[in-house]
Amino acid sequence: MKKIFKTLAVLICTPTIAFSANAADKMNDLEIAHAAYTAGELDIRYAHLALAISENPDVHNFAKTMLRDHAAVNRQAVALIKELNVTPEDNNLSRALVKGAADKRAELMKLSGKSFDCAYATNEFGYHQVVNQTVEGKFIPSVTVPQLKDLLSEALVTFKVHEGHAGMMVKKLQCS
Repeated sequence: MKKIFKTLAVLICTPTIAFSANAADKMNDLEIAHAAYTAGELDIRYAHLALAISENPDVHNFAKTMLRDHAAVNRQAVALIKELNVTPEDNNLSRALVKGAADKRAELMKLSGKSFDCAYATNEFGYHQVVNQTVEGKFIPSVTVPQLKDLLSEALVTFKVHEGHAGMMVKKLQCS
């Protein structure tokens, strides 16, 4: 489990590194719910940062989409938690995500103009790649509550679209 936490935290900070999905222990449903919600909240925070710093209309549109879609998924998660009358469990993955995102936000806040736009877009592309691989390869197969599995599966469809949009944004901004 430690290996996936370290790998995911590193990937959030350096999204071009390939994801290794072979060495994770299973998380329980409440830990998965917490980590998935946390990942959504972190992307919302990245979006707020993009709206505050960037002047690029494409970056703004993407950030607004992130705000709308991740907030919608997290509202559905909260509704499911209330319906099931459970409490998500904080865990090492959630903590690693928060730590990695804090470091990345600090890095992004030092940038402006095209440097910021490219760093934000590249991070969004890498972030969605890692999150999508984790949700698809680890979370969905591990979840035992059908409603949570359905929520993650539906969200994954949206998040894959985000990954594609982020990849196109990186190309359009000519960030290489």
